[in-house]
Amino acid sequence: MNFLQRTSLYAKTTIKKWLTSQKTRRVAVAGALTVFGIAGLHRWTGFSTSTTMAQNINVPLPTMGGAQLWTDHLHRRGYRIQQNALTKHWRLLDPKNVRRAWGSRSDVQTALDAIEPAAPAPSDRPVVVLLHGLMRTDHCMKSLESQFHDAGFDQTIRFGYASTRGSLAESATALREVLESQSPEAEFAFVGHSMGNIVTRHLIGDLQANGDPKNLLPRFRSMVMLGPPNHGAAIARRLGPTGVFGLVAGPGAMELGSRWVEVESKLATPDFPFAIVAGNVKTPVANPLVDGKGDFVVSLEEAKLNGAETVHEVPVLHSFLMDEPDVQSWTIHFVEQH
Repeated sequence: MNFLQRTSLYAKTTIKKWLTSQKTRRVAVAGALTVFGIAGLHRWTGFSTSTTMAQNINVPLPTMGGAQLWTDHLHRRGYRIQQNALTKHWRLLDPKNVRRAWGSRSDVQTALDAIEPAAPAPSDRPVVVLLHGLMRTDHCMKSLESQFHDAGFDQTIRFGYASTRGSLAESATALREVLESQSPEAEFAFVGHSMGNIVTRHLIGDLQANGDPKNLLPRFRSMVMLGPPNHGAAIARRLGPTGVFGLVAGPGAMELGSRWVEVESKLATPDFPFAIVAGNVKTPVANPLVDGKGDFVVSLEEAKLNGAETVHEVPVLHSFLMDEPDVQSWTIHFVEQH
């Protein structure tokens, strides 16, 4: 038996022992209980809708804040109510992303109302709403948020949504809930990256088509679109037929590709001032999935939209637009002027 054969045999024997060990079985049981809890074990253990595990077993736990599987439905002074895209259960996170309650929507709403009874009063500047793009999280907008704070915008919302698990309509509905839960006098400025802009345009279209009882539309003051696929994305259309793309990137990504025609009719062009920041980079190798000049993901022509005050071209790759200092300064200046 040579060295490689001996090594392979040793590895197989070690793995077999580990899998059959008592410690491993305990870990597996603990893991299973955790999964069942997250999936809503209270449904099988006799708890009613109003008396769930959120009230009986609620240990404050640090979280990552909602990477990919969680969508925000309410923001209040740094606290967030989120829903899981897979299990559909709810949780309340504090400003440090520690889970403070979970279970049904009413459970977490009650918990939030006990901690923070009301939305903050509006300031003399708009609430800046920051929206991330596909396969990203709200964390990627944190640097830009810090710059807005330094510029005197003390109220910001980093809207997080399950970009790879939900449709554009679902994300837009959640965004609407977040905005409607703010002060009825608050005004809003939007800064979106990539898909985040399409979610916002979907929201505007929904409000125009279905009614705006909370009077949101007159309170939308400005918007800066960073790398927006305003005409769909060729890269999504070309990757869609692989099957893997839809599985990984989700229904929203497919709506930017093969389903763009049905989605486009539901989008509105902002009727308030907006600008576009579009990447125009030269790379040693062009992306064959993108047509013409662009930021390596979205082309210049896909980013443009009639009605924009300006299209500001920058030599920045798509994924880094929100982090580029010059782009941040330009974005803040545009919001300040409107």
